[in-house]
Amino acid sequence: MNQERKLWITFILITTISLGILGYYGHEIYQKAPPLPERVVTTTGQVIFEGQDIKDGQNVWQSMGGQEVGSVWGHGAYLAPDWTADWLHREALYILNRWSEAEYGTSYETLASEKQAGLERRLQLELRRNTYDLQTGDITVTPMRAEAIEYLNRYYAGLFMENPELDELRNNYAIPKNAIKDPTRMRQMSGFFFWATWACVTERPDSEISYTHNWPAEELVGNKPTANLLIWTGVSIILLLIGVGGMILYHARLREDHLPEMPVEDPLMRQVLTPSMLAIKKYIWVVSLLILIQVTAGVITAHYGVEGDAFYGFDLASTLPYSISRTWHVQLGILWIATAWLATGLYIAPSVAGKDPKYQKLGVNFLFICILIIVLGSMAGQWMGVMQKLGLETNFWFGHQGYEYVDLGRFWQIFLCVGLFVWLALMFRPLIPVIRSKTAEKGLLTMFLVASAAITIFYAAGLMWDRQTNLAIAEYWRWWVVHLWVEGFFEVFATVVSAFLFVRLGLLRTKTATLTVILSTVIFLSGGILGTFHHLYFSGTPTAIMAIGATFSALEVVPLVLIGYEAYENYRLSKATKWLVDYKWPIYCLVAVAFWNFFGAGILGFIINPPIALYYIQGLNTTSAHAHGALFGVYGMLGIGLMLFTLRSMYRIQKWNDKLIGFAFWSINIGLMLMLVLSLLPMGILQAIASVNKGMWYARSAEFLKGPGMDNIKWLRIIGDTIFAVGLFAFVWFVFSLNRKKHLKELHAHDDESHHQ
Repeated sequence: MNQERKLWITFILITTISLGILGYYGHEIYQKAPPLPERVVTTTGQVIFEGQDIKDGQNVWQSMGGQEVGSVWGHGAYLAPDWTADWLHREALYILNRWSEAEYGTSYETLASEKQAGLERRLQLELRRNTYDLQTGDITVTPMRAEAIEYLNRYYAGLFMENPELDELRNNYAIPKNAIKDPTRMRQMSGFFFWATWACVTERPDSEISYTHNWPAEELVGNKPTANLLIWTGVSIILLLIGVGGMILYHARLREDHLPEMPVEDPLMRQVLTPSMLAIKKYIWVVSLLILIQVTAGVITAHYGVEGDAFYGFDLASTLPYSISRTWHVQLGILWIATAWLATGLYIAPSVAGKDPKYQKLGVNFLFICILIIVLGSMAGQWMGVMQKLGLETNFWFGHQGYEYVDLGRFWQIFLCVGLFVWLALMFRPLIPVIRSKTAEKGLLTMFLVASAAITIFYAAGLMWDRQTNLAIAEYWRWWVVHLWVEGFFEVFATVVSAFLFVRLGLLRTKTATLTVILSTVIFLSGGILGTFHHLYFSGTPTAIMAIGATFSALEVVPLVLIGYEAYENYRLSKATKWLVDYKWPIYCLVAVAFWNFFGAGILGFIINPPIALYYIQGLNTTSAHAHGALFGVYGMLGIGLMLFTLRSMYRIQKWNDKLIGFAFWSINIGLMLMLVLSLLPMGILQAIASVNKGMWYARSAEFLKGPGMDNIKWLRIIGDTIFAVGLFAFVWFVFSLNRKKHLKELHAHDDESHHQ
């Protein structure tokens, strides 16, 4: 059995077994998720919330932006509180103060420490006891807790509606007045907040830990790190060290020089440009425009962190609130990166065959129109949803689903899913005949199609929840999209495409590239698939999720230790022969991808991944730093690099403006780094210290985020943001200038021809 066949078998086994385990524990989540009650009632029989109120309240929360306005269970935006941590702390203080005033005639804070301890223990016994009745479906609370719920109902109604006493706080949270316009909707959303918080403190049946594994940290109610958090953190670190050692040893044994004899001229110059390949230009133009819109939305979103309800004094929030600017910033990032990759695939597929299958160009143009409709339609629907212009069911279908990275309404999700299957068909049609001809590139092309199919199929996981699905179950499927789709099979696709481009340029042997790609995929997916669970430690999942997530998320980092070698190899390839100077900047983008894989995905990712770390810093700006470094640094730079490869092939004899594209490249990367080290990381570290010392509620509070020096750190971000934005504008200018130069050359050629005639 040859080496390639062994690797294929290993790949199939790893993928099948890992997805089987992922599916099995998904079934466990369905069975053991925090129960949605039929009613919430007091011990005296008073009904506080109907079960339908809680379900509708989840939809109200989604309609006003959901995870784009604060967070729930630590997942969501970094401005405004985590609503579960906030509710829990406020509820605990209210009850403690009421008891203290009734029994001691003074506030809880003024009591002696031993009396405080007695009240805290009493509070823990009340809040942690699981009063969910399996037979009736009721959650029972004491009259005192019911009183606290009513107090919080009034508080949140004032915050999300228009209580003038909360104007400053509302401004600090970047929540516009009357974000919720209907009192009924407001009470329903409070019901959802209560249930999500109830899951944070209520102990699971026959257990001493809450449904969210005692998250968030809150000493008043007995939410403290468990033994499992510490044990599995230790296991993850040990496995990381073992994995790193094994990877270095394995790499040392296999290390050899794989560079073939260099071609004397650019092989892509001989490549046929088919009509469908030329039709990819408009994809690149639209991607460029989406980049500008996304970075503009990012600038507005970041500024709201300082000014709250305005943009340099201009009342922007009344028409473009924070939840919308952040939604568009996050969603467009995914969409332009995905579109850049889809366009590259559509360019590569017919280039291999050397011709277009029938109607290929028509399919490419049809898909382009579909993408435009999805982008513009989903953005309009999200704005209407957040502005409370849609009913709850209509909002689910056409508005704002409220789940970060999959905010677009269900209709647009289905539309995009269908579009991805159209893309997959357009990829298969030209490549299948080539694979059947048993070319030397068969293995590499097969993996290319497998990665393309995975991108299409795994996005469909976003259709697995319904409008009123339990949040714990919806989160399970959401991370299939965010982790498996974006962080998983996008990574596989990136590896395959990069290797394939080097093969096409004659810089790598086909056999070497094929073996390397399959091996890299096996290594990455060994940790990557089950590493999905590290996002779900505190999302109402069984404790086994923590053991598996901690173990395999550590293995995700293992391949990244050799990323420096990958960066060096890519840089070395760029110097291999003279004509490669034309590919300097596309290859430099791949070098940048390697760097950001190591720093953004690897270092910043592992800082927050171990269970005990995530317990204290989930939802802080440390996560934001990782997200920017990994999503843009890795996938964004790869998207730019792939577009530059495509443009180099399209505009073959055109001399590039090296200074302009060089300026863009360095500005983007330097700006991104400054954004992280001057603002996001310092803010995240200070928040982490606050979270450990006082709790998540404090680290996310206006009291802390508007404390001494914090606004200065936020303002420092403008340095990196400005350099970054200027770099992206320069890149977009470069893209459009290529077409302008070509157009001018064609005009000159036409004039010369007329003159000779």
